[in-house]
This record gives sequence, structure tokens and C-alpha cells, in this order.
Amino acid sequence: MRIGLAGVGRIGAFHARTLAALDFVDELVVTDADLGAAKTVADELGAEVAPDAEALLASGVDGFVITTATPAHAPLLRQGIAAGVPTFCEKPVAATLEETLGLAELVASTGVPVHVGFQRRFDAGYRRARAAVESGELGFVHTIRANTHDQAPPHASYIPASGGIFRDCNVHDFDILRFVSGREVASVYATGANKGADFFAAAGDVDTAGALLTLDDGTIGLISSTRYNGAGHDVRMEVHGEKGTIAVGLDHSLAMRSAEEGVDFPRGPQKWSFMERFLPAYQAELTAFAEVVRGERTSPCTVGDALQAFRIAEACERSRAERRPVALSEIEGI
Repeated sequence: MRIGLAGVGRIGAFHARTLAALDFVDELVVTDADLGAAKTVADELGAEVAPDAEALLASGVDGFVITTATPAHAPLLRQGIAAGVPTFCEKPVAATLEETLGLAELVASTGVPVHVGFQRRFDAGYRRARAAVESGELGFVHTIRANTHDQAPPHASYIPASGGIFRDCNVHDFDILRFVSGREVASVYATGANKGADFFAAAGDVDTAGALLTLDDGTIGLISSTRYNGAGHDVRMEVHGEKGTIAVGLDHSLAMRSAEEGVDFPRGPQKWSFMERFLPAYQAELTAFAEVVRGERTSPCTVGDALQAFRIAEACERSRAERRPVALSEIEGI
């Protein structure tokens, strides 16, 4: 299989290395606005370099992987769809709700397969939690807690174009909440604060946030995020039900320590980045994309799914800004 990849920044180079190590990838073609960076990655992996996305798509690729900075996602996704090439796009598919709506309508009208990169759907723990909910093992579910706590903040230059903590960070929690629960969010109430670097507030963002979500069956969702979790990268979920509770990410890499005397859990070592935390999930995600390319399965995470997660993020940002509950019905959808 011949796969093309656009964007060789941190996540793009990571995906390129993951693809190069997978058995189904026979040829890898990369491009980037910085062709020097593309050549460096290509030389490392024995890949080809294309001068731009247009040339890459014209080079006979079977699948197209978009891992550029967010502003380029929508234009590149439109190029991939126009070329009729099955496309994988890192989240978010677009920087705005309006663009995301337009892309959802475009994909629906063309039928070109698009797989959006919400890798938690391929993590073994989250899939086990989903199975526990679906099977009724937990009885009725009443509360779900989910968090994304980064070990350290990104570079100051990243924040102004990130879309804010809910759209950039918690959007993963919103997607996996839908995936595990099988429900939709009905309303949100969100807040945030700044205790760290000034560049968050300067960009109109916060470095720590929380949201209370009410699902359409009355289940309560409690979501938290922060850019400052010095104990390690901490991504978890707890699903609390009538008959039992199941937790994702509760192992010896847990980025906290017990205050109770004599407790040796967790023993470590901690994980320090999302790439370390989710490496097997990223591999499974790209393997699933190959199955989409071959026509063996439909997209396991559609632009429609991405739109729903973006709508929740949009509602949370509006709630934080306006200091009020926001119903999802207030946020445009299709």
C-alpha cells in the first residue's frame, strides 16, 4: 500500500514513523510546507518527498494522512476528497464550527471515506469500558468522569491558534464520552482559570478547565483538563454504574501518589506525553485506516463524529465565556 502524509511536525513525524513500521505500508510519501523538514523525515524512513499535497495526491497514493497544523486541515481534506482518495485527518478537521459543518456535508455528498484521528477509540481500556456499558455489566450508568491532564504546557506560540483548551484538549474527552456511553450530550456548564504562564490569558484561553455535562439520558459527565500536571501525563476515565464501576488508565503509570500510609500504588514509571500514553492506540488507529482504504470497513470515526465533539467543545467555550449553562440545541448541527 502506498500512503501519502502531509505535515511532519511533532505528531506528523510520529505518525510517519508509525506508518513506516507497519507491515501494510509498502511506500510512504511525505510533504510539508518546510520541504527541508520533509526531507529529513523521508531520509530517516526511506520515504519519498513530494513538493506539495497536489503532487502527493497525483502520485498514485492509496490513502492520504493529514497531520499538519490545524489551519491546513480543512483545505487538505477538501483536496483529498476532490481526488477521491480515502483520507485520515488528525483532529480537528477544521478550526471553526462553520468549516466543520461544511466538511460534514461535503463528505456525506461524495462518499469518499474519511477517518478522523480520535485515537482513544482504539485504546484497549476505553474499548473495554464501552463493552462494559453495552453489555449491561455495570447496570445503568449514572456518572462518568474523564480527564486530560498534560504534564507540561505547550510552547507559547501554539496557544493562539489552538482553538482553546476545550476545542484542543477536552475534545478528546468529549469524543470518547460519546463512544463509551453511546449517548449524546444535552447540555453543559463549563468554567476555567489561569494560574500558570501569562500567554494563556493573553490568547483568551485558560490553562485549567472543568465542565459538567448532562447526557440525553440523564447521566452526569464530569470533565477536567489542565496544562500543568507535573506528576506526569494523566488521561483517565471512570464509568460509575448501578452494579459496578470500571476505570481506564488506572495502572502503575498513574500520575499521582497515595496519601495513605503503607500504600505502594502506583509504583510507576509514569508516562510523560500523549504519544507515550497512546502508542498502541495510534498503531491500531492507522491499521484501521488501512482497512478503510482497502474497503474492508467503514470509517470508525467519521467527520460527523468529529462535528459532534466539536459542538460540545463549542458549547463549553460559550458556557465559560458567558458564565451560564448552554444546551447543545443552541449549537448549530446537521
